Amino acid sequence: MTSSPNTQAVDTAYAASHRDMRRILASSLIGTALEYYDFILYATAAGIVFNRIFFTDLDPTAALFLSFATLAAGYVARPLGGIIFGHLGDRIGRKAVLMSTIVVMGVASTLIGLLPATEQIGVWAPILLVTLRVVQGIAVGGEWGGATLVGFENAKKRSRGFASAFSYMGAPTGTLVGTLILAGMATLPDEQFLSWGWRVPFILSALFMMIAVFIRRRVSESKVFREAVESAPPQRKTPLVELVRHHWRPLVRAFTVGLSGQAAQGLMGAWAVAYVVQQAAHEQSLVLVLKASAAVTTIVFIVIASRMSDRFGRRRILMAGNVLGITLAFPIMLMLQTDSVVLFFFAVFLGLSVVQGFSAGPYGAYAGEQFPTSVRNSGVSVAYQFASTAGAGFTPMIATALAAASGGGLWPVAVLWIGFAVVSLVGLTTGRDRSGLDLTELDGGIRPERSAESFAAQR
Repeated sequence: MTSSPNTQAVDTAYAASHRDMRRILASSLIGTALEYYDFILYATAAGIVFNRIFFTDLDPTAALFLSFATLAAGYVARPLGGIIFGHLGDRIGRKAVLMSTIVVMGVASTLIGLLPATEQIGVWAPILLVTLRVVQGIAVGGEWGGATLVGFENAKKRSRGFASAFSYMGAPTGTLVGTLILAGMATLPDEQFLSWGWRVPFILSALFMMIAVFIRRRVSESKVFREAVESAPPQRKTPLVELVRHHWRPLVRAFTVGLSGQAAQGLMGAWAVAYVVQQAAHEQSLVLVLKASAAVTTIVFIVIASRMSDRFGRRRILMAGNVLGITLAFPIMLMLQTDSVVLFFFAVFLGLSVVQGFSAGPYGAYAGEQFPTSVRNSGVSVAYQFASTAGAGFTPMIATALAAASGGGLWPVAVLWIGFAVVSLVGLTTGRDRSGLDLTELDGGIRPERSAESFAAQR
């Protein structure tokens, strides 16, 4: 990829030094890993623990459904977090927001680990569980956008996709750590695991929170954001109002494009684990270890996909990921219906690592390139969090209901997955690739036609 001297000068002027960039990317990865350690730890526990702790005296399917409903509550709260913290990120800075979300998430998750069971405090147990889950949702809703943008706005154009992907790598990293700790606890006798073992990973959030806060204290704001604040008019409109009134098309586009990657996470990261434990009667500790193994390969495929997007453009790679999702949905569901542990791992590997890696890995840079700096945090956060709610928040609950309604057949779940991928593909066709634009061009309202020409000329 070649660039004009003027483009190279702009790129160099706004990029952080190598030393600062390493610190920024470490902050993005570790902080987001903590957020998703807590958030996805809850998703795993919802499938194998909470239905037996907080929803007792119910039919197993009904208990699992209600447990997944509390999971959905966190996803419903995520757009609210995106709106609140996205606004603050555009107003007072990405760093202040990232410090706040870490603390809120760490406190909420620790309290979940200390929450008494239903048999001890009655109906207050599930009520408090839902309340803390909503607080988790608000925190993670504000986390991802800011964590993505500190990498996005400080990186050189040729590595913007890779830098933005560190926030997405935080999800499987957090999943890996949380799942392994929970799997270790799951080797305890069932009575001890349900009594106290499942609580240990949540209580450890307090320690991880302090580590993340220490790392993020050393991160500074990007130059492009500081300049945007300095040049903003005194009576500037609220970023959210400006976003909805003047940037609603890219907002809708970013929302639809984000759906498929989130659907893969909801189905294969939460629902599939509960399904095979309950239906195939596999040992839950073994299932959790296999899921953790898939998290490792997910990180690898996110790196591959984001690197490829820096070379070939975001749009092409995201389209490839959605085509993979459509192609593999039915085979993955067939694998889940077998009693084979090997096929379960292969299904999770294909769904979480390959499909999600390519349909979500380049998404952070793609979404960031849809908006100017003045509303970028709001735009990225709102689009991603609404996509998370629609794509991942309700899919475990819907998949559980579909499987029950079909008498155990999983073909309706495959159709649901394909539907999300088709919507994302349609969203990708409504806009051109903006990977070749530098930060000043993204702020200048460059027309889509010029965006495509700029990217083609720089390849």
